[in-house]
Amino acid sequence: MKLDLEEQMGGAAAQSHILVFAFPVQGHINPMVQFAKRLVSKGQRVTVVTTFSASKSIPTPNPTSLGSNLKMEFISDGSKQVAGSESIEESIERFRISATKSLINLITKIRNSSDALQCPLKFVVYHSGMPWVLDVARRQGIDGAPFFTTSLAVATIFHHVHEGTLKLPLEGPRAMMPTMPPLELNDLPSFLSDVESYPAFLKLATNQYSNLKKPNCIFFSSFDKLEKEVLKWMESQDWPVKMIGPTLPSVFLDERLEDDKDYGLSLFKPNVETSMKWLDSKKPGSVVYASFGSLADLSIEQTEELAFGLKNSCFDFLWVVRESEQDKLPKNFEQEISGKGLVVSWCQQLQVLAHEAVGCFLTHCGWNSTLEALSLGVPMVVIPHWADQPTNAKFVEDVWKVGVRVNVNKKSGLATKEEIAVCIKEVMDKEKGMKFRMASLNWKKLANEAVEEGGSSDKNIEEFVEKVSLI
Repeated sequence: MKLDLEEQMGGAAAQSHILVFAFPVQGHINPMVQFAKRLVSKGQRVTVVTTFSASKSIPTPNPTSLGSNLKMEFISDGSKQVAGSESIEESIERFRISATKSLINLITKIRNSSDALQCPLKFVVYHSGMPWVLDVARRQGIDGAPFFTTSLAVATIFHHVHEGTLKLPLEGPRAMMPTMPPLELNDLPSFLSDVESYPAFLKLATNQYSNLKKPNCIFFSSFDKLEKEVLKWMESQDWPVKMIGPTLPSVFLDERLEDDKDYGLSLFKPNVETSMKWLDSKKPGSVVYASFGSLADLSIEQTEELAFGLKNSCFDFLWVVRESEQDKLPKNFEQEISGKGLVVSWCQQLQVLAHEAVGCFLTHCGWNSTLEALSLGVPMVVIPHWADQPTNAKFVEDVWKVGVRVNVNKKSGLATKEEIAVCIKEVMDKEKGMKFRMASLNWKKLANEAVEEGGSSDKNIEEFVEKVSLI
């Protein structure tokens, strides 16, 4: 049964006002917006909060598409007052100080609104990278909980680092942790495998765990069966984990939320008509879709290897290359691939992955992209770059068994065109690739079950809403 975003739970839980405070990057905002939509479908009023630094590049969603119970507010993070360059450490501290003041002002504004008594502000769900928000919220008399936009497995690795049960640098060839596969150095998040290159990011990542014993629940954009062994172990450590994903628009999952067809936020203007018309002309399962997200900055050499790897695979391909990256393409490449390949500056990724013509996804293995492919039953060829991507890639290949990871040349540090072509052929092959397709379809089924009425993620959201109503 489809539910209007504003439909309430028939009195099962009183309406409360919940803030969802997202870190100002599109890949972190989108899953939190989707969680907000689910909360609204359970009868809650939600304000999604992020900072003006995001509003410069991300348009404000059309209010009518979100419903009157879901609004968006932009607050100051002090970036307008910055003169000259900042170090990463200075930027993080400035963000914390300024956003704290702005958040308190917003809370005061909401409390002074005309309907504050009928729909009281009770809770703030905040991005896990901003642990200080919990203390700010509780000083204002409301509760809070962190939202992780990584997998539970990645969070578990950082938990071990924070607790000292995983020491860096590694003392042996592999990191061994309960319920986790053995992880080699290149399987660890890049902040851990190369600690000297990312000290500020490592500090930011481990700070997420500084007060994790305080909140009464911890949200993850994942689902129970996808990470059941890790979840079981983390619960044994008294982590109040709530898996509430996959955080995709409802039309691609359970179809229970009316008009929930996209994330509502997009950093770039997609070539929707061009991409879909081209895909419509292709046979089912015949196309390789390649995209490396909104932030990837590939070298000219790596872009060239990708270009010829796709071309030499002999499969049709749709490749997203942002406008700022297109000057890295080989000369005359688009003319050479006419008919077999299409390069676009951006696209609606979910629509593309859901298209029957797409047979595999060549991806950087960011968590959103990984979760989208798993939820839509699309096998993957993965080339991770940094942050949590190497660990996601390890799970794609060895745990979920839905794809292969491209080996990187140790001398050049590049994923070569030969390796890329070989991996694409392995996944796209009708016989060899069957195991990947079958595993992918199974995860698609389980992802849908999680968000359907009575599913594990649906239950977790309902339980949270009921607890908030009792505050």
